[in-house]
Amino acid sequence: MDNNKKTIIEKRIMNVGEKLRRNNMEFYYAENRSDVADIVKSLINKGDVITNGGTMTMAECGLSELLSSPDYNYLDRSKMTPEEVKELYIKAFSADVYISSSNAVTEDGVLYNVDGNSNRIAAIAYGPKSVIIIAGYNKIVKDLTEAEIRVKREAAPPNCVRLDCDTYCKEKGECVSLSKADRQMSDGCGGDGRICCNYLISAHQRHKGRIKVIIVGEELGY
Repeated sequence: MDNNKKTIIEKRIMNVGEKLRRNNMEFYYAENRSDVADIVKSLINKGDVITNGGTMTMAECGLSELLSSPDYNYLDRSKMTPEEVKELYIKAFSADVYISSSNAVTEDGVLYNVDGNSNRIAAIAYGPKSVIIIAGYNKIVKDLTEAEIRVKREAAPPNCVRLDCDTYCKEKGECVSLSKADRQMSDGCGGDGRICCNYLISAHQRHKGRIKVIIVGEELGY
């Protein structure tokens, strides 16, 4: 990456980090994806029960080797049957650590997430003792309006392709609601395959430090 561009990106990340801290979330900066594992390792303890939501970012950061260590009790959903995964959704509430990404992070330090099954946003909001959010700098947006548009244009369509969901955005490349002048955040298609069903905005946290946010100086995930 061009060093001048990198300097500006880092300034933006640090500004967001300051706002996350003001919102009682811990903030960590990873210059690149190869730095993420060491940061995660510093945030977990031997014997921890660890699981994760569906996240392309986590896979791109190569955390499987770390989490598969016998030092941790990693509940790996990728190795489970569909029925076992459903049980895991419930077990996640009592996990020591839950790892996820975020659909967007606003410049004022707010996390924005949208789910279909809602296991991910449920665990971010309540249950696990510690939540680790990993997000590429491409997830930073100005405000919740930009966060909404980001999901409808950049996150949901490729996720629907990945999950083979029969939706308008999978076929057209963006949410049908973006063509509406009076669009509401919750607007979208009416298909059974819709993945934008429930919405979570994580602002100032009552439980200081429960949510830890690692922002990476690379584009990661959807």
